[in-house]
Amino acid sequence: MLMLAGIVVLHITTIILLLVTTIDNAWWVTNTVSTDLWGRWELMGSAWHYTNLKEGYPDEYLQAVQATSVLACIFTILALFVFVAQLFTLPKGQRFTFTGVLQLIACLCIMIAASIYTAELHTSDKEGGYGHSYVLAWISFVLTFILAITYLVLRKKSE
Repeated sequence: MLMLAGIVVLHITTIILLLVTTIDNAWWVTNTVSTDLWGRWELMGSAWHYTNLKEGYPDEYLQAVQATSVLACIFTILALFVFVAQLFTLPKGQRFTFTGVLQLIACLCIMIAASIYTAELHTSDKEGGYGHSYVLAWISFVLTFILAITYLVLRKKSE
């Protein structure tokens, strides 16, 4: 029972990290600019102003990063619901294979998003660096991979 609680807590933590990664505005940061997957915040005077990312960003790569980040969130949330449903419906002795596959898909999605962002966006920028959202994306990748392996190995035991 304690192991299941730990898995659920880790899964919820991963969902929160993925949502923060997708929503927060710190994928690329400088002293005066903070960029996320959806827009750019520029410090003008003492106020932050929002602008679109259309200039300087290849649409196909940006849309791929946006789509795979959102898909990672969706698949991870869906995997949690499937896991809870399988706890009550799966016969004992069987594995949580479907939940594990959903987590592997989410893991692949976040890896694709972070990899494309690394390889194609901000490659020519001389100033700035990756922000905490970018780091959280890679941490989420590791956590979703660990969860996927855990679900694929985990068997439902008699209580």
